[in-house]
Amino acid sequence: MHDVVDLRSDTVTLPTPAMREAMANAEVGDDVWEEDPTVQRLEALAAERTGKEAGLFVASGTMGNLVSVLSQTRPGQEIILDLDSHIFNYEVASAAVIGGVQTRPIRTERGFLSPDQVREAIRPANIHIPPTGLVCLENTHNRHGGTVCAPEEIAAVAAVAHAAAVPVHLDGARIFNAAVALRRPVRDFTTDVDSVTFCVSKGLAAPVGSLVCGTRDFIARARRCRKMLGGGMRQVGVLAAAGLVALEQMVERLAEDHANAKRLGEGIARSPGLRVDLARVQTNIVIFFVDLPGGAETLVRECAARKVKIHQIGPASIRCVTHRDVDRDDIDRALQALAEITRGW
Repeated sequence: MHDVVDLRSDTVTLPTPAMREAMANAEVGDDVWEEDPTVQRLEALAAERTGKEAGLFVASGTMGNLVSVLSQTRPGQEIILDLDSHIFNYEVASAAVIGGVQTRPIRTERGFLSPDQVREAIRPANIHIPPTGLVCLENTHNRHGGTVCAPEEIAAVAAVAHAAAVPVHLDGARIFNAAVALRRPVRDFTTDVDSVTFCVSKGLAAPVGSLVCGTRDFIARARRCRKMLGGGMRQVGVLAAAGLVALEQMVERLAEDHANAKRLGEGIARSPGLRVDLARVQTNIVIFFVDLPGGAETLVRECAARKVKIHQIGPASIRCVTHRDVDRDDIDRALQALAEITRGW
């Protein structure tokens, strides 16, 4: 049990002792010159895990998504994505501001575009409208509560996009959560997409960084875009070393986070005034709703007073994320706090 139960995000995880040791002992070089051996090992491992030709270490998932967009589109094009996607909601309109591309958000039921939606959204040749340059998917889906899209669903969407000569990018910030949840290798989820990003700084518990993977030509373009964005890093092997530990030691334990999220969701479902769709609690995210005016703000404040941190994402909605630094006892403590607060409602 920890002094504070922090359920705001899996980005709050602290590096493991093995990560700190690897960081201290990392062999390094200048990565802009492509001379950092630890970064090269991480990029190669990322490419192998995703079944791609090459990888690129970047500072964040947002940077990874942006270099992927920049490397596969040109100004004046349009990208198709889900209305609730991270790229559309949480990346400061970078695709438009920096890439000069328009986003075309589409409302979906689970956060995943269907083949028919993509087929309908791809633009025909017409001088008046922006040509479709990219289709973007997200798996697991953050704003839909960590829901998982199966590899077959991704393949079906990719087939429609590729038939129209449109590439597909997968925002796989938590793709290892999806793989563990469905008990399938990550490359099953990435085979049919042209590029993929994933974070080592979320559930995998590394302190910093994400990987972008794709063909060698794509990664060469992405490396140039990374430099343009100020993301060229020098002796960054001290960070990549933690990423190696993350991929080698931290993947299978994600199942513990999923079990804790399920326990949390089931407890919330029994709490008066709180509402959660348990069918959507598939990985390590629990989104629930407070059926009381102003109740979400009250719940966040009262939980904080009990050393339980939760995150409000809407007027009546709260997101909780389980991770390595939250154990079963912490979950029970959070549920006890929620029960105490809601008992008087």
